[in-house]
Amino acid sequence: DPRGLYVCETGNQRNSLQVHYRMCQNCIEVDAPTISGIVIADVVATLFLAVAVYCVTAHDRGHTSRASDRQNLLANELYQ
Repeated sequence: DPRGLYVCETGNQRNSLQVHYRMCQNCIEVDAPTISGIVIADVVATLFLAVAVYCVTAHDRGHTSRASDRQNLLANELYQ
């Protein structure tokens, strides 16, 4: 803990310096590896989400919509 009163004495001179230093108890150090890890995790998560969306939307390509079925039924004279 660097807080406190620091005194420097040279010969007959005495100088003092009061240091008030507040240390963060719940802080984490953000350095280059931490930032690069966050960026890489974000890119991987985005790619995973993009692949998941592609797989879900590609699964429904073979189905026709219900609106087209309804139009075919109304155009058929047998059902009218």
